[in-house]
Amino acid sequence: MQIVIAEDAALVRAGLTEVLARCGHEVVAAVGDAESLRAAIAQHRPDIAVVDVRMPPSYTDEGLRAAIALRRDHPDLALLVFSQYIETRYTADLLGTASPRGAAGVGYLLKDRVADVGEFLDALNRVAAGGTALDPEVVTQLIGASRRTDGLRSLTTREREVLALMAQGHSNGAIAASLVISDRAVEKHVGNIFTKLGLPPSDTYHRRVLAVLRYLES
Repeated sequence: MQIVIAEDAALVRAGLTEVLARCGHEVVAAVGDAESLRAAIAQHRPDIAVVDVRMPPSYTDEGLRAAIALRRDHPDLALLVFSQYIETRYTADLLGTASPRGAAGVGYLLKDRVADVGEFLDALNRVAAGGTALDPEVVTQLIGASRRTDGLRSLTTREREVLALMAQGHSNGAIAASLVISDRAVEKHVGNIFTKLGLPPSDTYHRRVLAVLRYLES
C-alpha cells in the first residue's frame, strides 16, 4: 500500500519508513508538520496516513486536528494515529468519521505500548482494510468521563465489557473469545446495547461506531 507518514521526530520518521519499506509498502512521503501532511495527501492520495498527535508549531494537537480535517476532505483515506500521547478532546471526532460501508478505517495506537513490529503492521493492515485499531489505554481514558447518560447507565456490567471491546476494534468472534462466552451471547449483548442507546438499524450510519462514540463522548 502507499503510505504517508507525519511525524516530527526525524529518527522515528526514518525508522517507520525503513520498516514499512522492508515489508513491501511504499512510503510516498514522510513529513514533520501538519501543513506538509496536508500537502502530501493532496499530492499523493495514499491509501493510509500514519500521523503523530503533537506536531509543530505548538506541539499540542496539530496532527490529530489535521487528521480529522483530512478525513472530511478525503473520506477514502485511512488514518492511524501513532503517538505517545492520548488527546481525548478530538479523538471521538476522529472516530466519528468512520462510516458503515466501504469506509476507510481509523486507529489510535500508543508508541510505548506497541510490543513489536508485527503488532504495528497488523493494526496498520486492519485500518487500511476499513477496520479500527484502538489501544486499550486510549479507550480507558476516554471512557473515564463516559458515565453520565441514561442510556449508558442502563447498560449491564457485561454490556459495558462488550462495548469496551467493540471500542478496541474487536469483532463479535474476538469479543466472545476474550470474555469466554458464545458468539450468540455477544450478538445478544450488542443488540441490547444498540437498543438501550437508541440506535436502530440504518444504511446511513455505522451503529457500532456510534455506540462507541456515545460511550466516549457522554
